[in-house]
Amino acid sequence: MNPYANRRARVLAQMQAQGGGVAIIPTAPEVMRNADADYPYRHDSYFYYLTGFTEPEATLVLVAGEKDQTILFCREKNEEREIWDGYRYGPEAAREAFGLDAAYSIASIDTELPKLMANAPALFYALGSSSRLDDQIKGWLNAVRAQVRAGVTAPSAAIDIRVILNEMRLVKDAYEIGIMQRAADITAEAHARAMRCSRAGLREYHLEAELLHEFRRNGSQFPAYGSIVAAGPNACVLHYRAGDAELRDGELVLIDAGCELDSYASDITRTFPVSGKFSGSQKALYEIVLDAQYAAIAATRPGARFTDGHDAALKVLAQGMLDTGLLDKNKVGSLDDVIANGNYRQFYMHRTGHWLGMDVHDVGDYRDPAPAGAEKPWRTLAPGMVLTIEPGIYVRPAEGVPDAFWHIGIRIEDDALVTTDGCDILTRKAPKTVAEIEAVMKG
Repeated sequence: MNPYANRRARVLAQMQAQGGGVAIIPTAPEVMRNADADYPYRHDSYFYYLTGFTEPEATLVLVAGEKDQTILFCREKNEEREIWDGYRYGPEAAREAFGLDAAYSIASIDTELPKLMANAPALFYALGSSSRLDDQIKGWLNAVRAQVRAGVTAPSAAIDIRVILNEMRLVKDAYEIGIMQRAADITAEAHARAMRCSRAGLREYHLEAELLHEFRRNGSQFPAYGSIVAAGPNACVLHYRAGDAELRDGELVLIDAGCELDSYASDITRTFPVSGKFSGSQKALYEIVLDAQYAAIAATRPGARFTDGHDAALKVLAQGMLDTGLLDKNKVGSLDDVIANGNYRQFYMHRTGHWLGMDVHDVGDYRDPAPAGAEKPWRTLAPGMVLTIEPGIYVRPAEGVPDAFWHIGIRIEDDALVTTDGCDILTRKAPKTVAEIEAVMKG
């Protein structure tokens, strides 16, 4: 069974366990950029996860009833539009190619959906995700309710399909892991390329161009997100985008960038010196962040909590802040005091990771279920989960902060697959230690 058919079967089984019903999963709409130019089209992740189908104007319907059905609504074949826009499967070819029970023209959805919804106990869809979908659902329900005198009943319950799909997407199968490893390898080489190309006088957008070149050269369809290329003080802006700032000798460059390959994201951050050689203060902070990441990686294993890696990294970072004088021991107290009082947040204000998959900030709860009224514990890690590990230090000028560290922003980020006995760093090919980075840049 192909992976998409297998996933559809798993969803249908869970729908049956909840009493059955009809699930409606549309793909993303096309969006105009300006005038008659579209943004590059990217399908909806949930829809693609269950179909592998990349065309716009499509909806998947799953019917969990006496006989399970998988149905696709998509665009008709249209020779004239294919001349302008490219190949379309059309319903019949799509049904066969993607292993579905039936397929219809998207133009017929308003006629066919009420038939499928009639007498179904529940509707499964992404509640409140789209006003357009909500309006469509309302229209289809009203069409079913209009048949009440004929003995037809409308679904009486609405269930968020994302609850089922998020749990499924959180644990990756071998097929997904293979794609993510390839995406990680492409991104690692792109970061190495940017290091090799770096020199004073270039602009941030020059390094962004090198990243994009390497992504596309290796078959990536898109960047997974807007690339961050931050030179000098810009590295202290967490969501900075590649701009036109000049790269200068003696400063660092922080690059947070990843490619998307076959709908799966990678996410790497590396920080390196423009000149190819770390200064003493830069190296001191870099080694603290690197040690913090190593501590977080060691804490990332099955049975651990999602937040264990963050806690491990935080201890190393906070101690480093005390040791370097970023934090004054006489004012903030001990390591425990720094963590308890949150003094570290002046230089480290984000968590150490997030889920990764089809979306760069992927779906899935970060806490486990708990009895009603009880606080939910942080998620227990399990084999197949993929998360980023990304500690950092960001030093803005401030009174009492040694000026040797001013304007230094450092983040180190890798993608970790939880395995049966620890974790596998998918992005291990990206140069990371001081020695590795300096060697790559020298070469």
